[in-house]
Amino acid sequence: MFQSVLEQEVAAAEARLRAAISGLDPDDIPAGEATRLFDGLDRIVRTASAARTLLARRVDDSLEWKRRGYRSAAELIAARSGTSLGAARAEIETSNALRRLPTTRAKLLDGTISPQQGALIAGAAAANPAAEGSLLETARTANLTELRDDTLRAKAAADPDPDVTHARIQSERRGRCHTDGEGARHLQLRGPIDLASTIETELDRLTDEIFRERARAGACEPREAYVYDAAVEMARRSARADDAPAQTGKQPRPEQLALLRLDVSALWRGYTKGDELCEIAGLGPIPVAIARRVLGDAALKLLITKGIDVGSVTSLTRGPTQAMRYALLWTSPTCCVEGCTRTIVEHDHRTGCEYKDTRHTRLDELDRLCTHHHDLHTRHSWALVPGRGRRRMVPPDHPDHPAHPPP
Repeated sequence: MFQSVLEQEVAAAEARLRAAISGLDPDDIPAGEATRLFDGLDRIVRTASAARTLLARRVDDSLEWKRRGYRSAAELIAARSGTSLGAARAEIETSNALRRLPTTRAKLLDGTISPQQGALIAGAAAANPAAEGSLLETARTANLTELRDDTLRAKAAADPDPDVTHARIQSERRGRCHTDGEGARHLQLRGPIDLASTIETELDRLTDEIFRERARAGACEPREAYVYDAAVEMARRSARADDAPAQTGKQPRPEQLALLRLDVSALWRGYTKGDELCEIAGLGPIPVAIARRVLGDAALKLLITKGIDVGSVTSLTRGPTQAMRYALLWTSPTCCVEGCTRTIVEHDHRTGCEYKDTRHTRLDELDRLCTHHHDLHTRHSWALVPGRGRRRMVPPDHPDHPAHPPP
């Protein structure tokens, strides 16, 4: 395969860097040298990140992402770099903006500003080119928060119609949830400032209320902890208000609704052992004691490992039975395609097991696919490689496609 001079030089630089840090043990580095070495590596990271950001728009132009089965260039970048989809989209937007900002581009490449600073400046200067110089000067002395405030002011100053901008932010409002590597749940909201202030005002009021209550009891925790407690209290009060069974005649709603996978032996014992599990599907592990407490007053669909073998059930209808749906939700809370995290999915019959041919539905012949990958399968003959659970989806001419006999 042909390689340009630049590609060869990048590969050689990567090899030299790998060789230089191979077997690195931080405890062997003299303390006086550590800071200088850290600064040198930081400059390398800045330069490499700048070059990668500049190339992001060309990855989009190449359409290689489409040939590899991704829905967008951002999805390919996120999968290859291990970043979030939102971060990958932002990188492509920054790359496009930098095309018209040669000064910012040069300062990114020489490491004068960090990739985070460059992204903020590029976003603002794309809307207000006259602010580029002052923002670069701000980046030289200010921290990232101060620079972000200045970029927001620069965008607002150049906004020809703030009402339209507000309407766009309103239409793009969103809430996202994810579980981090430690098992903590994160909630993120994005929307117009006026609506966010409604939430924040009530959060502040409840936070102060909880703080005073805990202070009287002698407790002292960071305010951030009480903000979280205030958010939980908001949800509980809303649930109690919605229930009001005596006034509305409705039955009280359960406090929790989730899919719990729990080994029955762990339930009786009180803790898990070995490869036993106690998890809420799509969220993450929870202690058995918490599961017991939740089960006391919650409506959960409970799958226990010593229960019915759902895999032995066969349905003569096209769709899966309810038991199959619960089992599929547990084994694949997201799309089955490796690297895809979409949760809006369809139940798809595997290649060679289509309902029109078999006239039945079995758990071991089903996969959960998002709309994009379901379309690749049904319209373009892509297929998941043989196996179970999350795995690669390949085009019809790929040697691992299930339509091709094994060697």
